[in-house]
Amino acid sequence: MDNLRLWHKFLENIKPQVGPDNFKAFFIKTLLKSKTEDLVVLSAHSAFIKENLDQRFKVLIKQTFEKLLGKPVEIGFIVKETEGKTTETTDEDFFQPIQTNNSFLNPKFTLENFVVGPTNNVAFAAAQAVSQNPGTSYNPLFVYGGTGVGKTHLMLGIGNAILKKHPHYKVNYCSSEKFTNDYVEALQTKQFGSFRNRYRNTNILLIDDIQFFSGREGTQEEFFHTFNELSAKNSQIVITSDRPPFEIAKLEDRLKSRFQGGLMVDMQSPDFDTRVAILKNKCRDHNFLLDEGCLNLIAASVETNARDLEGRLTQLLQSLKAKNLEPTIDNIRGLLGHKSENNIKDLSPKQVLNTICDYFNIKLADLIGPKRIKELVLPRHLVMHILSLDLNLTVEKIGQILGDRDHTTVMHGRDRIKNLISTNREVQRISIELRQQLSTHLS
Repeated sequence: MDNLRLWHKFLENIKPQVGPDNFKAFFIKTLLKSKTEDLVVLSAHSAFIKENLDQRFKVLIKQTFEKLLGKPVEIGFIVKETEGKTTETTDEDFFQPIQTNNSFLNPKFTLENFVVGPTNNVAFAAAQAVSQNPGTSYNPLFVYGGTGVGKTHLMLGIGNAILKKHPHYKVNYCSSEKFTNDYVEALQTKQFGSFRNRYRNTNILLIDDIQFFSGREGTQEEFFHTFNELSAKNSQIVITSDRPPFEIAKLEDRLKSRFQGGLMVDMQSPDFDTRVAILKNKCRDHNFLLDEGCLNLIAASVETNARDLEGRLTQLLQSLKAKNLEPTIDNIRGLLGHKSENNIKDLSPKQVLNTICDYFNIKLADLIGPKRIKELVLPRHLVMHILSLDLNLTVEKIGQILGDRDHTTVMHGRDRIKNLISTNREVQRISIELRQQLSTHLS
């Protein structure tokens, strides 16, 4: 079996075992680099992906390859090598490239360091396709979503990826405000030739925050003709906005039609796992190490967007350094404005039960009653855990509070949730959020 067929077989086998989110985040950007008699080497798209494959999935990867190959093998990982740059024009080039300096593209924003999760994986896949085949895949690409979700990062990542492959291409990145200001200046100075040459004589045009074209008739007219000219010669156009075209007020129908004629993809706020991954990347950038518990605590405290999350992390790291504090969970919790977990012992069992009922939107009678349904298992076990660990109640007393349950039932639930908190990220997130809510009763 050749390497390509082996890799496809491997992906077919691994996907149902790791789930769709992990598959998209860690496996679709990975390749089979080499295979010998007793060693399989995988090439990861980034150091972050390599770390996750090695630490979280190595045993499963090894078992899957051994099943396919019918023999024991070892697994190795490398980070994808940087592609060599070339200055030659090939038949794949969509038109004659232009020599230019593209230094205005911030090099720190790449597709390699973009953190992929279930809320942005479609946009990321589209960005990869565009960067590999500019002008032919998804033209225009219209990416929309709220502030701080990574639209600009993805757009600049496309530009940088194309320049890595074609360093002599002209990539023009600008905000809608810059385009408008340049247009107004051209009106005032009568220098339309220079303006149009700047925006129409380009291989790639990246326009950020196009919703600000709203109501600007002259700007829209000029961009309409720019769009048409670039499309006619297969120049790639990438556009970002905080909303889809049909929701942009006072935007000409002919522009809406053209924007919707390509691919439109939505980017949403990152989920919990993606926020943790973003924090890990940023800690690595700062050469700072935070353990999983601290990262989860920070991720649970910011649910808005990646920009707010990065800002919160920067503030915390600065505060830790300024106050000469160790990066412990209690210190992080204190800097986030939460009470220490130790203070939860001052709460009454009734406050704990009511808080958990509110969090899960269940009735107290159901929580302590005889019903044995799936929706009540996790809340009950969390009650057992918190009453035992934080309020220091005996298992017999906890059993009485929970409708005279047997003490062995309490012990089983308490121990099970303790194990889940250390192994299951979703349960850990819920535990952190519950403790934050319980702490509010002490303020």
